[in-house]
Parts: sequence; C-alpha cells; structure tokens
Amino acid sequence: MAGCSAISGRGGVGVVRKSAAPFVAPGPSGVAVRDRLKHLTAQDEHVLRAVGAHHGTLASRDLKARCADGPNHSAESWAGRKWELTRVSSSRIAGAITKASHDQWALARRCQAAHIRSLEAGIRTLKHRLSLPIGAKGTKRAPGGYRSRSEWFRKSRRLRTLEHRRAAAVADWQAGRVRVVRGGKRLFNTRHHLAEAGLTEGEWRQRWEAERWFLAADGESGKRFGNETIRVTPDGQVSIKLPAPLAHLANSPHGRYTLTSTTVAFAHRGVEWADRIEANRAVAYRIHYDTTRDRWYLTASWQRPTIQTIPMEAARAKGVIGVDTNADHFAAYHLDSHGNPVGEPRRFTYDLTGTTHHRDAQLRHALTQLLHWARRTGVGAIAIEDLDFGAEKTREKHGRRKSFRQLISGIPTGKLKARLVSMAAEQGLAVVAVDPAHTSMWGGQHWQKPLTTPHRKMSRHDAAGIAIGRRALGHPIRRRTAPPPHDRSDRVGHRTVQADHGARGREGTRPPATDHAPGGMSPSGTRKRRPSAPKTVRDVPRTHQWVQDSLMHTG
Repeated sequence: MAGCSAISGRGGVGVVRKSAAPFVAPGPSGVAVRDRLKHLTAQDEHVLRAVGAHHGTLASRDLKARCADGPNHSAESWAGRKWELTRVSSSRIAGAITKASHDQWALARRCQAAHIRSLEAGIRTLKHRLSLPIGAKGTKRAPGGYRSRSEWFRKSRRLRTLEHRRAAAVADWQAGRVRVVRGGKRLFNTRHHLAEAGLTEGEWRQRWEAERWFLAADGESGKRFGNETIRVTPDGQVSIKLPAPLAHLANSPHGRYTLTSTTVAFAHRGVEWADRIEANRAVAYRIHYDTTRDRWYLTASWQRPTIQTIPMEAARAKGVIGVDTNADHFAAYHLDSHGNPVGEPRRFTYDLTGTTHHRDAQLRHALTQLLHWARRTGVGAIAIEDLDFGAEKTREKHGRRKSFRQLISGIPTGKLKARLVSMAAEQGLAVVAVDPAHTSMWGGQHWQKPLTTPHRKMSRHDAAGIAIGRRALGHPIRRRTAPPPHDRSDRVGHRTVQADHGARGREGTRPPATDHAPGGMSPSGTRKRRPSAPKTVRDVPRTHQWVQDSLMHTG
C-alpha cells in the first residue's frame, strides 16, 4: 500500500519531492528456536511454577526500583540492585533480571516519545482545521474546515483535551516517569471485563500470574553447555539451578533440579544449536507456560555474526521481486535486471484478524510462499516499501474515515520487515527497501493498463509491485518509449516520458504556440495546445461527422 506525497512549489504548482535512494536492509543478528516440554510430572510443574513465581516477584521489585531511578540511573545503582538480587537468587539470574528491567524501561521511554509525537500531530491538524472557515474545502495535501459549527465546537474541545494530555506526557518525559505493567496492560484491564472476555476470575488469575513469571537465563561462553542456570545437554535433558530459598526442591547435585520425564529436540536449527553447546558457547533459554493450551515451552536463542549485506549491484544483477504490501495480501511481480515485467503477477493472501498467534502464523505462511516463489524465479533480491504509518493513524487526520484508519493500522509494517529480512537471509535473498512515495499512483498510471489483457487482470496493487521493483533496480517508474525513426527531428535519440519538461526531444512536447504571449492564456481559454485535426478522412476523430452537400456547385 504505497504512499503519495508532494510539496507546494512556486506559483502554487505541486512539485514532486525527490525519492530517497533504495538500500539493502541489514541481515539478522540473532536466532531463536523453540520446542515443547512434554510429559512433565506433577513435581516438575510444581518446581517450574515455584521458580517462575519467585523470580517474577524479584523482577517486579527490580522494575519498580529501575523506574524510580528514571534518568538518574547510574552504574552504582545498577550494581546495588544486582547485589540485592544475588542474595536471594544467583548472580546470573540477577544479571538477567536487571537487564530485562533496563530493556523494559527503555521500551517504555520510546513508546512515550512516540505518544507525544502522535499527540503533536493531532494538535497540528486540529489547529489547522479550526483556523479555516466552516465548510472550507480541503485539498489532496491538506484537510479543509469542519462541516458545521457543532462539529467545530466539539473539535475545539478535543483540541484542549489533546493539549492537556500532551502537557502531562511531556511532564512525565522530563521527569523520567514511565508507566509499565508487568503482564501487560491489556490483560490487566481484562480483569474488569471478564464476561466480555469469556473468562472466570480463576482463569484470568492463572493467566495473569503466568505472564508475570520469570523463567529465563542469559548464556555465558565458557560455561558447560553455554548456560549455568538453565542447562540443556546434547541429548535434550533440561536442568535448572534453583534459588537459595527453593534449594530443598533439588533432585540433583549442586542445588539443581532435573526434569525427569522430558527431553527437548530442536527440529529447526538443531545441528547449529548442538554445535554451540558442545563448544560451550553462550545460549540463552526461556521457559514459558501457555495457559490457553496448557503447555510448557522452552526457547533457545543465541547471537550470530551479523550477515554482511551484499552490494546493491549484486542484488540487482538477477532481477528482483517487487512486493506491494496491503492489508490482506502481498502483490508481487517478477522483474528482470532491465526493469521489464516477467510472467504473471502473483498474490499471497493472509488474514490479520483473530489472535496474535493466528496473525503471526498467517504472515509467516504468506512470506514462506513468497520466498519459495522468489527462489524458483532465480532473482537475487526482494524489493519492499520502507513503510511507516506512525503519523497516519490519527483520527484528527482522517476524521470519519474509521475504516481507512483500521486498514492502515492493520498493516504489520515493522514486524513484516523484521520477519522478511530474517527469513530471506536463510534463503540467500537480499531485501531492498525503497521510498514508498507515488508507487501506487505511478504504477497504476503507467503499468496497469498496458499490461491488462483478456487473459491477465492487472490491479493497482500489481502495478505498484512493478513500480517498487523498478525503483529498487534504479530505473524510473515510467515506461520508456521506442526510439523515433530517422525521419524525425531528433533522429534515433531515445525519447522518454521521464524527461524533464524543459528537455529537448521529450515525447509529448509541441512547438511553441505563436497565437498568444509566452506564459499567457491562449484564445481558446486552455493552457495546453491540443493536437491539430488530421487532413485525411481515414484518420479523422470519431466525434467529427462528414456531411454530403446536396447541391452541386458549378462555375
């Protein structure tokens, strides 16, 4: 779903802004794999719940202390918090908890800054519309005035509300205050709407406690199997280092508890994981309980050397797949290295309604189909738009267009880019990000109609895929015309519709008119000269009618 933007030039004429240069997106720097913990005994589950609840309580206290420090955080306060946690857990668990607290506080600060920017965008829009006369019409680049005095009054009150919210958010930002809910704000608010959520108080309580557990440990190179706290042996046996208050639950030496009746085996990247732990390289683990399915999972993650991005010339050498992202599908087209469309357009649909797991599975399935098709075509890169709808979702900008706001809010721009880069790297494909400006408009204008045939139905989204691919290849979006024959004034020089309006030999230009002053209005009242009428009956426009004179003139 491409965007279109322009700035106002001299004389009130819209001047198209210069598009940003395409770039190859950097590759992934981490790996995560997951497996289910099956056949757990009652004692195993009891120990996992006890350890998760104990560490979760410590994590909540540490996050509260970190938020209280605010911007005044220092290395000394960090060391003091870690020392306090080490007394009731272990040094590695204390390090993992303090690191998680820092990451959560930093995420809250970034969200706070984004919230302030969103409020400022809404305030600017409201002030602009309130300054216009009631009923004033807008343009493509700026909204008009409000329709009635009643709506003007309601929006003026909303402006005061947004200004008050912005003042409160800026005060929190300056004071370093953030609002964080361990377990999630959405789940917290569900407690007051159990009937709508279809949950009992006991079911909600179980989910709430499970989300606040902390069962994770960072890896450490040089330690046995890459992790001293949560250890997984090459044959899949899982053991946990118990904290001091729970040491009486240990069933193995050195205060460890071993899950007696379950083993893990990573089907995906299992060989890479085994190579790391046998070499005692760092591997981080996280144990998670899914309350909906009543299942336990173990996730292993590790860092890998950042994949070096290939040069742009190498990514373009074999052509690209241009992908237009929409709310319910990817519209893709294969282009060769010269920017010519090859074959038929392809669509990969997905459904982004329902639960988070359903949406993630739908997106992953569509990307898998796209990547498999790209491998079969033999291209070296996939071209996507560098989309960001952060400032486009406000109700102040789109007003009553609630369905459109929901549409652009449903497009997973950030998650899509990260997931595509990670999955494409495994297939040996590069991802080229391009400026999204005008791709849908120019694609529909220059490619949709020429490629439509009785056997091929081209949509605006398919044409946008061609525009995105051509921009990634470094070609102009608009099509080239064939060179003129030798009897034309410009001989065999290529004429292109991309040429500037002042360039000689540009297709569509006509000799200057002599019936009016330069820059003035022609006698016919039009700015542009129309083609002159043909001199033959065969080429006459269909709007003309030829009438036979009934009288024969004789002289």
